[in-house]
Amino acid sequence: MASAFMLFLELALIRWTGSNIVHLSYFTNFVLLGSFLGIGLGFLRVGRTTRQPYYSPIVLAALVLIVLFFPVTVNRETEGVLYFTSLSTSGPPAWAILPVIFCAAALVLMGPAELVGRCFPELPRLEAYRYDLIGSLTGIAMFSLLSLAGAPPVAWGLIAACAYGLLLQPRSLARYVVLVALPSLVVVGALTMETISAGALWSPYYKVTYKRYDFSGVPIMDISVNGIPHQQAIPAVNRLQWERQYALPYERAASAGDLGNVLIVGAGSGTDVAIALSKGARHVDAVEIDPKLRELGATFHPDRPYSDPRVTTHITDGRAFLERTDDKYDLILFALPDSLTLVSGASSLRLESYLFTEQAMRAAHDHLKPGGAFSMYNYYREQWLVDRLASTAQAAFGHKPCVDEVGSGQQAVITAGITEDAQRCASVWSGAKADTPPPAQDDRPFLYLHGRDIPSIYLIALGLILLVSVVSVRAVAGPFRKMRPYADLFLLGVSFLLLETKNVTGFALLFGTTWIVNAIVFAGVLVAVLAAVEVTRRFRMPSLPIMYAILLGGLVLAALVPNSWLLGLPLPLRAVCAVVVAFLPIFAANVVFAKRFADTADATVAFGANLLGAILGGCLEYLSLVIGYEGLLVVAGLLYLGAFALLPRKSPAI
Repeated sequence: MASAFMLFLELALIRWTGSNIVHLSYFTNFVLLGSFLGIGLGFLRVGRTTRQPYYSPIVLAALVLIVLFFPVTVNRETEGVLYFTSLSTSGPPAWAILPVIFCAAALVLMGPAELVGRCFPELPRLEAYRYDLIGSLTGIAMFSLLSLAGAPPVAWGLIAACAYGLLLQPRSLARYVVLVALPSLVVVGALTMETISAGALWSPYYKVTYKRYDFSGVPIMDISVNGIPHQQAIPAVNRLQWERQYALPYERAASAGDLGNVLIVGAGSGTDVAIALSKGARHVDAVEIDPKLRELGATFHPDRPYSDPRVTTHITDGRAFLERTDDKYDLILFALPDSLTLVSGASSLRLESYLFTEQAMRAAHDHLKPGGAFSMYNYYREQWLVDRLASTAQAAFGHKPCVDEVGSGQQAVITAGITEDAQRCASVWSGAKADTPPPAQDDRPFLYLHGRDIPSIYLIALGLILLVSVVSVRAVAGPFRKMRPYADLFLLGVSFLLLETKNVTGFALLFGTTWIVNAIVFAGVLVAVLAAVEVTRRFRMPSLPIMYAILLGGLVLAALVPNSWLLGLPLPLRAVCAVVVAFLPIFAANVVFAKRFADTADATVAFGANLLGAILGGCLEYLSLVIGYEGLLVVAGLLYLGAFALLPRKSPAI
């Protein structure tokens, strides 16, 4: 129960803070790192105190109150990387607020982790680990079901309150009421007020709020997500009058005079769909990743585009739809598909990242009919970003696209015909400037990162987080020599986090960046870990040197099988091959861990060291900004070799 609560609370904290601390949704990995630290510290506290971890509900209540009543806006302005949010921002810089959120998450998660850790000495090593994994899977399942149901945060708060009430044992009624019941009621009450006052819809990605009004007789619906203006539902005729960018794709595409089949990625609340219908489209495939945005459009859009029989809606990731469909289109339109959040568990992968790579635009090219055209538009804010996207289209289509810059804020429309004759440009694009970054690739899909480096915002925040981690571990666990015998387990934690990140991002590319794919991958990783534990408990497995060899062989296999080959396979075969390639090294790595863990003298310190290694792994994950996701496999392989070198030579498991 404690393990299920621990995982559930971690997911809820990541989700809720990203929805309420404006612009934190671009930095949710720091909440994940704080959770890792808290869980590791919770295990290290076992045996050092017999007190109940009453601090956890108190810190959670304080965090909820501070966020709701003293809202923080993380300033999104930074060098080297773009964040698509509101035009004006204020508040502390991200490097200042991220360590604070990191520490709060650590203190909250340390409580349930301490309760889990106290169970470990009561059971055989692998039996305890087995229950921990089963509990973690239960926590993921609970949170996923609530996400599917669109449950508001008050539901998460009620579950947290019940878990605290059941798991924290009272030493006296008065203390229990003050330290457990009262903070839990504060959390539930505050989240209830938020649910009632905000009038929000909770999608699996965002807190969605909307406002309907008339402007000079025109019905309009403004939609905000996570407190940031995101979309407007406006009649097609007015949108075309007010903003030229919405008409330009149809002027530049030679096929616009006969729109038989149109694909719109980022259909949102439906305005782009309504425009396509008004331009004569006979059929529209409307792709939208967020079910609540589509639901709002179906209910309130003035033109009711989703009720039109010519429209087919697909709730999925745009890149995944392109890879799965066999249909051909006269016009493919990427209609402002800029998300305001990350793929869960990835430091820099946004929901739309795989949509703007050279490979994605080649996929769009391959789904055009003869004479068809591809177009995209947005408020890009930087000239280098316009040029980068235009040069990506040029690389994918083999000729220069039409580039129209309109309005302010580098508002631009980029249109490329399947051939040069299939586009009608007003003028010839002059080409990318000398300092324009090359097209983004699937292995390094960081469109909004200008250089091949780690921006200073990340380096400063990660440095502060590592400093806090070192100090807090020393304060809780005492001298580091206590963990020295488990240095190999620490490195196993570092490398496993990198391996997990590679798999999360790989499956996002192969099957979509949707929340359900993400949840299935995390659950699949835990199932693979649980399978490794069960096999190790029941059967005599090969020695650790042999298992390390199998592990490194699995990493080599994963590095040799390119994603481009997997994407070319039919979906069922792609799923089988991807699972085998991804989970072979995960299974081998956890057989290694299980055999080594079963031989440890102090289960809680050993497990804590492994979890703390995950913090360093989460920091090293940012190396992907420089070396790409495939490069993380090389780093993980080197770390596994280091873990093998640090393996105690007197271990019976050898």
